[in-house]
Amino acid sequence: MRTPARIWSVVGFLILLHFGLHLSLGLGESAPDLLVVALLIAAREVNIGRGAGLGFFLGLLDDAFSVLAFGANAFALTLVGMGGARTRDLFVGDSLLFLGSYLMLGKWMRDFLHWVAVGSDLRESFVETMLIQSPVSAAYAGLIGLIVIAISGLGWETIR
Repeated sequence: MRTPARIWSVVGFLILLHFGLHLSLGLGESAPDLLVVALLIAAREVNIGRGAGLGFFLGLLDDAFSVLAFGANAFALTLVGMGGARTRDLFVGDSLLFLGSYLMLGKWMRDFLHWVAVGSDLRESFVETMLIQSPVSAAYAGLIGLIVIAISGLGWETIR
């Protein structure tokens, strides 16, 4: 059953797991971006202002561990949170195809916005980052997100 308590506990667990995998275990890029998955799941439940606020907060948390590009994650996740919250008004159903596309596109958009915000001195080439690495990490995050939604029983009718 999809209740607010279950949704927010899954979101909180994903946030803790993200930092545990990336920082405590030091997996870095080999771990999925669970912060974006958590933000996208939460953004479907809130309005655009709260989605932006949650994205900004999670971006600041992620930026706290970034030495060179402080603020890039906050910028990217704020806009992704706003966009994710807006999809609730634009797309009514929660089909498996929609959720997979939503999670993958949200992760790719986060990578693109981060690439733009980082600045020319720190960014890698567009082709390597956005056309090779980002689609793979977006598919990875999307798959993990669908698995989390299915296991947690958030109640989207097509995944039950």
